[in-house]
Amino acid sequence: MFKKAKRELDRLMLGNQNFVNGTPTEKNMSVETLQKFAFHQAPDAMVLSCSDSRAVPEIIFDCGIGELFVIRVGGIAAGPNVVESIEYGVKKLKLPLLILLGHDDCGVMHYACDAYPNKPEHFESIMNCVCPVFDKYAPIKDNNDFSRKHTFWVEQMLLERSKIIRAAVENKELYIAKCHLDHLTGKVEILDKI
Repeated sequence: MFKKAKRELDRLMLGNQNFVNGTPTEKNMSVETLQKFAFHQAPDAMVLSCSDSRAVPEIIFDCGIGELFVIRVGGIAAGPNVVESIEYGVKKLKLPLLILLGHDDCGVMHYACDAYPNKPEHFESIMNCVCPVFDKYAPIKDNNDFSRKHTFWVEQMLLERSKIIRAAVENKELYIAKCHLDHLTGKVEILDKI
């Protein structure tokens, strides 16, 4: 089953190359496409992405309506609602690929770096999902290093906290791709190691 995930990841990386080259396709971005999916959805992959206005998966991967099941939250913080949304993608939509998409210059990472080791004054639930990275993957070089390391942390948390996600990965029904967006180039890098 990982073959299906690999094909989809290859397709999305090709879409990212279209974005980087400034040659995006104009597909599936019309009312007609929306109407086609009026009573059902059949995306090919899901993406957990930051809420940051610069990290828009549909644009970055050159996709249109109905192609991606996207979950967006500040700093890709994997709280309970996020975990359940991913479980929905796995269990109900049978999606073979989950992309964890971190990015450069993440405001959540900046905030956490500035506050640590003190308890941040605001955004407690997000910070509770993010700050354990300091202890797990120290030392943290900078904000972008933190973002990359946090992506690995999110994968670990999803596997630990969700029987549905863990079983899907173990049964080769779901592949998790850890990725990072470079704002200067627009390129998405697949992270193999920290």
